[in-house]
This record gives sequence, C-alpha cells and structure tokens, in this order.
Amino acid sequence: MKWLGRRESSNTEQGSGGGRGLALGGGVVGIIAAAIYFFTGIDPSALLGGMQQQQGGQTNTTPGIDPNNQQQKFVSVVLADTEDIWGQLFKQMGKTYEEPTLHFFENGVQTEGCGFAQSATGPFYCPGDRKVYIDVTFFDELEQRFAAAGDFARAYVVAHEVGHHVQQLLGTSAKLERARGNVSETEYNKLSVALELQADFYAGVFAHYEESTKNVLEPGDIDEALNAANQIGDDRLQKQSTGRVEPDSFTHGTSAQRQYWFKKGYETGDVKQGDTFAEMGLK
Repeated sequence: MKWLGRRESSNTEQGSGGGRGLALGGGVVGIIAAAIYFFTGIDPSALLGGMQQQQGGQTNTTPGIDPNNQQQKFVSVVLADTEDIWGQLFKQMGKTYEEPTLHFFENGVQTEGCGFAQSATGPFYCPGDRKVYIDVTFFDELEQRFAAAGDFARAYVVAHEVGHHVQQLLGTSAKLERARGNVSETEYNKLSVALELQADFYAGVFAHYEESTKNVLEPGDIDEALNAANQIGDDRLQKQSTGRVEPDSFTHGTSAQRQYWFKKGYETGDVKQGDTFAEMGLK
C-alpha cells in the first residue's frame, strides 16, 4: 500500500492510564483473549469471564501521534482514507459521516464508555465514546504469532474497527445491544458473528475504494488482508488455543466467513450488499 507522504488524519490522540474498570486477566486468559477476541466490536469488558477489577490513575491524553512512530503514522494515513471514503459513501446515502477518534495507547487504557482494557484485548471500537483504540504493538503480534504480515493486513485491522463505527452511526450496533439479555447466549453469539462479519464486509468496501478512487493498492495487498481474515477466524484460533472448535461460542465468524465477507465488500463496493444478518437468517 502506498502511504508514505500522504495525508494523516487529525482525529488521533494518545495516552494510557488506569481508572477503575474491568481488565482482562493475564497469563492464559490474556493469551486466549489475544487469540480469540481480536478486532472487538463491543464493550471489551464483556468479552471474557474471569476478569478482574483494576484501579489506577486517570488517563493522560495528548493529541496527535508520535512523529517517530511509523506504525502510528501508517494507521493515521489509513484513518484519513476511511474518512474520505465513508464521508463520500454516507453523502451518497443522504447522511452525514461523523468521523471517529482513534486513540493510541500502550499496555492498557481507561475508555470513557467501555471501562478498562489491556492490550491483550486487541484493537477495539467503543460505541460509548465512538473511538477506535489501538496499541500498535498488536501488529507485531499479528505478524509474528499469527503469520499475518503486510501493511494491508494492518489496514484491514483499522478498516474493520472503523466498520464498527459505521455500524454505530447506522444504528446496527444499537439493535444488537437491545437484543442482549432478550435472546439465548447461542442466539446472541450468532448476532455477534453477523455484526463482526459485517465489519469485515465494510473493510472490504474500504479496500474497493482504496483501489478504485485512491489508487494506492499494490500487488499482494488484498491477499494480505484475506490472509489476516483467515488467520483470525474463530474456528482456526479456537483449534490453536484449545484443540477443539465450538461453533456455539463463535463471536467473529470462521476463517472462511471472514474471507467471504471481506472479498464481497471488496468486489462489489456496494454497502447495500452487506446485510450479514439477513443472509445468516437473523433478524
């Protein structure tokens, strides 16, 4: 992906801190969290049982990015592209796109709307404060442990989280939250999978316009994103972590599903074709 010297988003901030909230446990729980719950789209404090309370000082937040951190600069360029692309797509839908803030942190962060999260949670979007949270050291983990290397694998991560912001603006996330407690755990997991697969679809839509309007994709970029989608499928990660696959506990979809929906978004570029809920027989 061509990104050096291109516009960086101004909707970035950085800072880490404590605060009181739910934190993912360390050790085995942290490893499972990193393996299974990458790309969280909902409150990270609700991801796992066995969480613990964590206390600390208030979060210190500073604007912008570290000018010496190439990973942050790259993410900022990708975020700027999502602003351009979704801004235009929302305009075509007769809507106004409200740009999210992307918060860089290290080790852990106290969010405004989703409590405390550690880096083991992976990148996530918090609907409560409409921010994307990323510890860029995650990209090293993605490459080294999960064999998902490449700049467009990283762009896919960012685009997926921004996809959750799109869902928030369109009211999709709110529908899922209203279902919590009103359906069985199995049914809710299916809804969660549909939400995550739609975010993958939106990431594919982003890739479509990166190629057709931005002209910044290079040979192999789409393959990098598809490989990342394959590597972090629920079935693959559960098999690696526990030796077995439990479909009823899926939250993000299988490797094949994630690849399918990203590819569909990329090939069509049509937001209307991303109703993962209907295609999975869900309301």
